[in-house]
Parts: sequence; structure tokens; C-alpha cells
Amino acid sequence: MKRWIIPIVLVIIAAIMSGCGLLNMEKVKLRDLEFVIVSEELIPAELKTIIDERKQEEFKLTFADADALYICVGYGQQKTGGFSITVDELYLTEKAIYAETTLLGPDSSEKVSKAPSYPYIVIKTEALDETVICE
Repeated sequence: MKRWIIPIVLVIIAAIMSGCGLLNMEKVKLRDLEFVIVSEELIPAELKTIIDERKQEEFKLTFADADALYICVGYGQQKTGGFSITVDELYLTEKAIYAETTLLGPDSSEKVSKAPSYPYIVIKTEALDETVICE
């Protein structure tokens, strides 16, 4: 019985390692996606309503119309103003769209509003029917 334990453990380890390899292959970038940051006045009305309902808390959502896919990332309530958000990456893989954003705090030399703020970003890209994963 003991001589079967080592081969079984080796098979389990090999299965786990190959599984991890398959997960990493899923994230292979096919291409970067072109995008624009949508200013508040150009956000579709229906999407703006959804954002206003959710902006108190962190959120990630998508919205599509006939022409475009909108990827929205909100960082919830912040204690002051002066925050900005960058899009670090937006790319397509075989199974999903990956969006990576970063919240940047106000510069220490910057004079900011003491009122709470609700930073969010709306990214507009081509209309694709893929799952969106925000990181």
C-alpha cells in the first residue's frame, strides 16, 4: 500500500501544476484595445443613473449599446477631492477583456476640496461580446 502513495502524490502534483499552466495561458494578450475616457456629460443617461446609484461604494460594471462597450470602475467615497484614475491596461484575450485601473490620490502640494468625492472612470471601447475582468 505504501508504494502506491508516492506515485499518487506525484500524479496529483502534476495535475495541479498543469492546471495552473492552463489558467495562465487563458490570460495571453491577443491585442490591446483602443479606448477613450468618457467625460461626464457624454455618459449615456441610463448608465449615468446606474453610476449615481452605486457611486457610494466601490463598483465595476459594464454597459453596452449598439456602438460601444463601456467599462466603469468606481472607487467609492473618498474623504477629499483631488483623486484621479489611470487606465494601466485594456486588452483582449481569447476568453475575456482585461481592464486594469489605478486610483491616484491627490498630490501633497495640491489644494483639494475637503468635501467627500466619488471617483470613477468610464472607458469606452469597441463593442465586443466578451466577459470583462477588472483588476
